Amino acid sequence: MAWAKAPDFADQPERRAAVEAQTSDDRRHYLDEGLTPLRCQTCSAQVLVRKASEHQTSIQWTDRPADVCPVFARLGAPGRPDSCPSLEKTIAWAVDEGVLTQD
Repeated sequence: MAWAKAPDFADQPERRAAVEAQTSDDRRHYLDEGLTPLRCQTCSAQVLVRKASEHQTSIQWTDRPADVCPVFARLGAPGRPDSCPSLEKTIAWAVDEGVLTQD
């Protein structure tokens, strides 16, 4: 018997289909829904943002960060930053102004 992190329900096709459907719904919810387009106030790079809580923010870039954000471009791939301070300020502004609401 092989170890797995989660059962695959290979012997229960109906349950497997239900799990796959729920996984698809979860993926859509967490990766697509509730994202608000937002442009950085410094460089105008556009991102999609969801604020799930005070401490959790999801950001999806619409382009490669190094192509549109000077902070990412300046540091390049080897020293790639995790974030951009200007974008963080823009997101904080959007939350304060009600442009971006918390889930």
